[in-house]
Amino acid sequence: MDIVTPEIEAYLSTLVTRSSLLERVAAEGARLDLPIIDSAVGRLLETMVMATSARNVLEIGTANGYSALWLAQSLPADGRLISIELDRSRAQLARDHFTEAGLENRASVMVGDSALLIHKIAGPFDLIFNDGDKRQYPQLLDRLVKLLRPGGVLITDNVLWDGEVVPGLVSLPNRSTEETKAIATYNQRLATDARLVTSFLPLRDGVAMSIRKPSR
Repeated sequence: MDIVTPEIEAYLSTLVTRSSLLERVAAEGARLDLPIIDSAVGRLLETMVMATSARNVLEIGTANGYSALWLAQSLPADGRLISIELDRSRAQLARDHFTEAGLENRASVMVGDSALLIHKIAGPFDLIFNDGDKRQYPQLLDRLVKLLRPGGVLITDNVLWDGEVVPGLVSLPNRSTEETKAIATYNQRLATDARLVTSFLPLRDGVAMSIRKPSR
């Protein structure tokens, strides 16, 4: 189901310029059928890195490194991006792209289960992008918020899940029931978490932007 009409999405894509490397990595992702973001979400990630003056960024779900490139390219020279990817071959693709972009000193990939690895990572992070296994969204939330600095931003992709999070909206669902329930649960927790202020944006497949409230 289209959250935003294809015509609008096509128009918005014409307003985003990408480097030749990003173009090639996006094409690679499409060719390999990887679950990567589109250019509009990529530009949003880049914008938020700049708006928050982020120096430390965490990403859940690397794929071939497309979204990580959007995040890392605006980090300062001494900034760092840590991305977590379950699949070793995808992680290597991402590392190769980081090297090609000259970002290998700012961006790195940890291989393994994000539900385990996030407990081995020390924060705080200025920005976290959550785009990994949808079934893990609810169990990751508390740890992700704890890793985020006050005033930091948690950005989550696919929160509308082709509209299937809305009961009865899609007559013939294509997504797994387990994933849909997990995302719906996660959305509700985002909306009611007293530590966060969250806005849900109908951009592409739905993007949630959550700000961790300053400590009192």
